[in-house]
Amino acid sequence: MANYHRFVHILGLFVLALSLMIGKNSVEARQLLELALPEVPELPKPELPHLPDIPSLPKPELPSLPKVELPSVPELPKPELPTIPKPELPEVPELPKPESPHLPDIVSLPKPELPEVPEVPELPKPELPHLPDIPSLPKPELSSLPKVELPLVPELPKPELPTIPKP
Repeated sequence: MANYHRFVHILGLFVLALSLMIGKNSVEARQLLELALPEVPELPKPELPHLPDIPSLPKPELPSLPKVELPSVPELPKPELPTIPKPELPEVPELPKPESPHLPDIVSLPKPELPEVPEVPELPKPELPHLPDIPSLPKPELSSLPKVELPLVPELPKPELPTIPKP
């Protein structure tokens, strides 16, 4: 038979560790929400030094090049392909169709008959014994419990996060 004792111990340790982690995270999350963030002073914008004006240069003009005439290319005559004569195939003589051999007539076999199944006598239906009537129990009445009023939970203001200046 299998031994599950080690598994039970590991499962218990896992449940304990998981419950500790869940409880710790909720406390830290609440502390983060309640923590007041320090105010960050806004830094002055840096001023860039004035850049000297760069004089604009005139666009260079390229000299015009003379037009070059290309010599004409002589036309080559189209090559003529020699015609290849069609090969003559020898005539194939027609062969007579082969005759199929004559098969003897197949004698039909008689169909097999199934043996008769003997009749099974009907069995009487079993009768269940009569069970005694079980008395019904009265329904218990529960006493009404006092109504408990819960205290109102005050709404907490939403925390305001400081804005980060864009660079």
